[in-house]
Amino acid sequence: MTTDYDLLGQLRTDWRHRRHQPTSREALLRLQARHTSVDFGGLTDLGDVVDALEVRGGRTVIERARLVQVLLEEAADVTIRRALLQTLLPGIVSVCRQLRFGDGVAEDPSETLGVAVALTDELLHSWAGQSRPYAAPDVLSALRGRLRRWLLKEKAVRMTTVVLPDEVIAATGSPLEARLASYCGGPYDRLARLTYARVFEGRSLRELASSDHSAPQSLQNELQRFAYRFLV
Repeated sequence: MTTDYDLLGQLRTDWRHRRHQPTSREALLRLQARHTSVDFGGLTDLGDVVDALEVRGGRTVIERARLVQVLLEEAADVTIRRALLQTLLPGIVSVCRQLRFGDGVAEDPSETLGVAVALTDELLHSWAGQSRPYAAPDVLSALRGRLRRWLLKEKAVRMTTVVLPDEVIAATGSPLEARLASYCGGPYDRLARLTYARVFEGRSLRELASSDHSAPQSLQNELQRFAYRFLV
């Protein structure tokens, strides 16, 4: 099975741009101030931290685990969360590989990878502040469970999606509205209703995220995936 790694390339390009930015250096200074017991010797920014977390980065397994632990504790900081996501990319790919990139469910392996990255970012956001000695394995284990559940839902949707006849589309006056209606009451009821509220009622993403008890960026990613998969 071939895999489209364009998303990984985009993330790596984005990280090359971010890794030595002033915000990256400032974020490391905040980490050093808040975690004085951690050895940040020789590191000048988060780019160096990510490098140090590689197997050949010169740190022991225990030192790397401690670094990831404090990154998760401070993951409410978007710059630090981005560095942690970058560190976890090989593990995210490994989880996707264990689940065969959704072969037989997702139309393209890159779709599964994109969902996995978005789910990981959501996990890091919701787990921010937690102190986990085995932070990386814990996150990847949780990701595996969430991604498996997503694939099961996707499989169910493919089996239950309703194709509306032309007369129903004509009655609604909008092909998009009719398409959204076809998902109401099924596994994608929530996303269909949120999309309707966004498109036809003009409600803001922040307002919808608040009522949905989700982060705006996470909800936006979900709605984009839903639109790309079922509406475009």
